[in-house]
Amino acid sequence: MHMLYNSDSYAVVQIEMLPELGVTTTEGASPALTRGGYEIVDKHARKELFLEGALAESFKQGVEALIESAHSVEDFDAYLERFAGMAQQPVVMH
Repeated sequence: MHMLYNSDSYAVVQIEMLPELGVTTTEGASPALTRGGYEIVDKHARKELFLEGALAESFKQGVEALIESAHSVEDFDAYLERFAGMAQQPVVMH
């Protein structure tokens, strides 16, 4: 897990899952594929969303475009707000 962004309103964590146990690679072979995605936490609504696959890739491209053009917290929060509306999972402490 890598914390990518943390503001008063949102937190974004990149999660990379390890390949299945038993999958090994040898030198010169292609590395095993990993799965993962992005967890977005809306701190005010106390809900979270996990993005994977094509939606995660689209999210990543949008963030990269923002990094190239804008650097304010407000710009990133506005981008994250578009995804936060999809969040259904309540944030629970455990």
